Order: sequence, then structure tokens, then C-alpha cells
Amino acid sequence: MGTSFVIILVVLVVVVVGIISIYNNVVKLKNNRENAFADIDVQLKQRHDLIPNLVETVKGYMNHESKTLIAVTEARSGAMNAKTLDEKIVAEGKLGSALQGLKVNIEAYPDLKADKGFLDLQNEISDIENKIAASRRFFNSATKEYNTSIQVFPANIIAGMFNFQKEIFFDLGTERETISAAPKVQF
Repeated sequence: MGTSFVIILVVLVVVVVGIISIYNNVVKLKNNRENAFADIDVQLKQRHDLIPNLVETVKGYMNHESKTLIAVTEARSGAMNAKTLDEKIVAEGKLGSALQGLKVNIEAYPDLKADKGFLDLQNEISDIENKIAASRRFFNSATKEYNTSIQVFPANIIAGMFNFQKEIFFDLGTERETISAAPKVQF
């Protein structure tokens, strides 16, 4: 009886240590994902701060394009008021689409495109958009790693027991169509 008790105890300890190890790894990956989004959040805050300046600069040139400016302002407000990580991802997708619409309308105003203040704002926004893109890639990588960790065996059993859920990626949404389209060259 002594030997079988020791064997059962050793097996039980190994199983418990395995469960603890898997659980801790999933928690680490989930926290890594949240930290990656915090990096995106910093860039998004800078973008949100620049948008009112951009809108005011453009307003002087685009008086009759108020629908576009209102869409950008509302999308910015929605992005700033989003509470959960998933809400932020959706709201930022809408803001990205609204900014794309603004960029399209700006093309019709050659004087605006030559304005130094506008060019400076445009350069700052481009810089921030590049940083957001890099942060988004890191976030999506962390999300993929987390999602994979809760879907593989035996971690999927532990993840199910502790209610770990598959998380969404920070997708480009409607921006993807614009980015995927070939550039149009006109002379």
C-alpha cells in the first residue's frame, strides 16, 4: 500500500503542477496582450489630441464639407469614450475610416495641401499612424499567441475550466479595402 500511495501522490502532484503551470502561462499571455494594447492606447491618445487641430485647420478650407468633419469628430468622441478593450478596437476602426474619408476630401483642396500648418499636422498624424500600426502588429501577435495557448491541448481544458475566452484582433476593418487597393496615378 505504501508504494502505490506514493505513486498516486506523485501523479497527483505532477497533474496539479501541470495545471498550475498551464494556468500561469495563459495568465501571462493574457497580461502580455493587455500590455500590448496599453502601448496602442498611448498612440491613440496622441492621435485623439491631434484630431481637433486637424479638424479646425481643415474647417477653414472645407466649409461645405461639414458632414465629413462631423463624422471625424463623432468617431473621435466614440473612441475616447470606449470603455472596454473590445469597444476601443471597434471605435478605433470607425475613427480610422472617418479619417480616411477626411483624407479623400482633402485631396480636392490644393491650397490646404500646401498650408504649412496643415502639412505639419499631417506629418504628425502620419508619424502617429505608423506607430499605431507597429503597436497594432505587436498587439495582434500577442493576441494570436494568447488565443493559440487557450486552444491547444491540454491548455484548452484548463482555459475552459477558468473561463478564458478567445480575444479579438485589432483589425483594420474597412481600412483594409483602402489599403489593399492599388494606388491611382493621375497626371
